Amino acid sequence: MTGPLHGLRVIDAGTRISAPFCAGLLGEMGAEVIKVELPGGGDFMREIGPFVHPGHPDGPGYSLFWAVEGRGRKSVTCDLRRREGQELFRRLCATADVVCENFRPGTMERWGIGPADLDPRLVMVRISVFGQDGPKSPRPGLDRLGIGYGGLLHLTGYPDRPPVRVGVTISDYLTGVFAAQAAVAALYRRDARPPDQGGGRGAVVDAYLYGSVLRILEWTIAAYDRLGIVREREGNRLATSAPLDNYPTRDGKYVCIVAGSDTNFWRLCAAMGREDLVDDPRFSRLADRAKHGDEINALVADWTSTLPAAEIEARCVEFDVPVATAYTAADIAADEHMIARGDLITVIDPVIGAVRQQAPFPRFVGEPVPVPSGAPRLGEHNEEVWCGLVGLGPAEYRQFVASGVI
Repeated sequence: MTGPLHGLRVIDAGTRISAPFCAGLLGEMGAEVIKVELPGGGDFMREIGPFVHPGHPDGPGYSLFWAVEGRGRKSVTCDLRRREGQELFRRLCATADVVCENFRPGTMERWGIGPADLDPRLVMVRISVFGQDGPKSPRPGLDRLGIGYGGLLHLTGYPDRPPVRVGVTISDYLTGVFAAQAAVAALYRRDARPPDQGGGRGAVVDAYLYGSVLRILEWTIAAYDRLGIVREREGNRLATSAPLDNYPTRDGKYVCIVAGSDTNFWRLCAAMGREDLVDDPRFSRLADRAKHGDEINALVADWTSTLPAAEIEARCVEFDVPVATAYTAADIAADEHMIARGDLITVIDPVIGAVRQQAPFPRFVGEPVPVPSGAPRLGEHNEEVWCGLVGLGPAEYRQFVASGVI
């Protein structure tokens, strides 16, 4: 797959989501990605469902999670816990531009493959829960800790109920995105700047799960600092704007209507056939509607409950009211707009064949949507990489295989 990063090589030494996702994003922009996995089992993502059963009716089958997040890279096996594996890894990294890892801080240093042990031209992306230093850095953890410690979990859900997690592993993915951005910036500085401005040298990117969440908290910290406000859960509504909610429909779906501004409210009233609401003193201005948010939102919900989602959306579109149906996977797969824009692609997986997935994002205007290669089998590219790239001879390669290093 070609792209603006074509010619760069990325070593994915991560597990689960965050570091591999960062590497995958760089791959979808054209970089070659080589994933290093533990012999025998490989990345834990291979064991997370849902599963399909290609020839394994009595086993867990093949992970569709892996089919999506393992795509666009080559797989080699190498036991980084062993001295011989560490030496092989150093040799592999000498051919690369970026290394992505998300081991607990200090692990790679103990293995002799930390930043100080590798080529100084490398950009090393290090993802953890709490960062590479500080009193909490040694702690283990996963996505839920990132959204909890970063402040998002407290804001998610309804005020009279416990916090609710976001439906996907959002801090893993957010951190992967921020880390990929930082890696590209570090590569630009390395390759485009003169030596006195950092050119020629790589960088170590310290990306941590709670940090990506903290960065998107909007005004939360500033309002606490200057106003003493501790932001709380608001559910689907906003205390400062109405009508705004995810409204129920006759066919069991939900539509999100955003009509807080005066203009959008007037348009919504026309769509509802309730122009009389414009002159109601409770709803004449935004501040009034916010004060009477329960009442105006209830009136909108009464209207949406009488119609199917498609008709509500059509009426709102007719009157230029911002609206979207809360889509399921089935809705996404059938949506004509997403199909027309190429937001879904078919990836040819080496185990299960054609499987429909999300397309790479974002895209470059005027260029075709790239289609990644399917998620590789464990160690599928061992000979290609260890012999063809690193330079092991046939006998040496067989010896490493026999000893379980690769």
